[in-house]
Amino acid sequence: MSDRISVTGLRVRGQHGVLPEERRDGQDFVVDAVLHLDTRTAGASDDLTDTVDYAELCARLAAVVSGEPYDLIERLAERLAEVCLSHPLVFEVEVTVHKPDAPIPLDVADVAVTVVRP
Repeated sequence: MSDRISVTGLRVRGQHGVLPEERRDGQDFVVDAVLHLDTRTAGASDDLTDTVDYAELCARLAAVVSGEPYDLIERLAERLAEVCLSHPLVFEVEVTVHKPDAPIPLDVADVAVTVVRP
């Protein structure tokens, strides 16, 4: 068992995709991240330095989504997982990247990739 910090629905504009118009026009991506860590120290100390600052984490995740474009959301999810795991308290992460406006010529509500990394 582990404690978790979750970020749900972080919406950021990015230019990821294999089609030229995706790179040119961009689209919104939605990120969910679940960080596994031990929060007992922070629970006892009430000190932000003893846990993950989720405002800072969101800013770092947003910078990745709005930054360098990738062809695949699998690669984007991998980079986001690396950002989460760079915090020394995080020992596992689950990241989901949603691409709600994926260029699919059918009625699809969402396309998403989820990665789990220790």
